[in-house]
Amino acid sequence: MHEENYGVYGARKVHAELRRQGHEVARCTVERLMRKAGLRGVSRAKGPRTTKPAPETDRTADLVNRDFTAEAVNQLWVADITYVRTFAGWVYVGFVLDVFSRRIVGWQVSTRLYTALAIDALEIGIWTRRRDGDVLSGLAHHSDRGVQYRAVRYAERLAVEDAVASVGSLGDSYDNAMA
Repeated sequence: MHEENYGVYGARKVHAELRRQGHEVARCTVERLMRKAGLRGVSRAKGPRTTKPAPETDRTADLVNRDFTAEAVNQLWVADITYVRTFAGWVYVGFVLDVFSRRIVGWQVSTRLYTALAIDALEIGIWTRRRDGDVLSGLAHHSDRGVQYRAVRYAERLAVEDAVASVGSLGDSYDNAMA
């Protein structure tokens, strides 16, 4: 029954289906037999957290104020990290989006949520635009308040490109809605 339902049924649904078919079986018995066979249903549990707020220090200003418009490429980039469920488990995807062109200029995938994921996505974005012959001086880079984007290494990399960091307010998803 578990296999017939594409491996998504857990003990509760298998038990209910067995009862509908007229089999008198206790739910704890179904749970025990499924556990013994190594069968599990798909969980609807929420995914992992992607934003781990950095401690309050000298907070970077919000230069965007929810105005996600730009008059040319490389004026405003937004960045974020999300997660995707795969057969192997959760993976994190970091990306950088150019607001004017709506093009993802850099992205990276990892099984771990570290600052290196965000920096790699930024590096790919910088490389992509440099390859196209673009100048990044004066770029505004907007993100949420995650520790990945407020890390010293991330800020230093933006400074090398003469880019200005912008960070949304605490607990407000609309401040980084474009990403």
